[in-house]
Amino acid sequence: MAFVIDAALVLVFVLIGRRSHGEAATVAGILTTYWPFFIGLVAGWFVTWAWRRPLALLWPGVPVWLMTVALGMLIRTSVGQGVEPAFIAVAFVVLGVFLVGWRIAAIPFARRRALRRA
Repeated sequence: MAFVIDAALVLVFVLIGRRSHGEAATVAGILTTYWPFFIGLVAGWFVTWAWRRPLALLWPGVPVWLMTVALGMLIRTSVGQGVEPAFIAVAFVVLGVFLVGWRIAAIPFARRRALRRA
């Protein structure tokens, strides 16, 4: 479930960005912007084995966020998509808030659930 939340939040980031720049909300346009970040997200999950502790902040939360941004930008650059410093900064902040922020918000719920199980 945590991966689905991460992937959905990356999609929300893409949709907000495309809308704020007046870009068409076509499936092809959205996928063109989304797939580099999605690949970065998948790589982050794979490298950190995030499925073992998906709600953990320091490992995998922060590395997943950083890899999503870094690999997303590297892939965009390698396929000729735009990568401006302002875009990198916005992606860094927004995806950080999204990918780490929801984990922070989930901690109290996860703790309550663990106490009920005990």
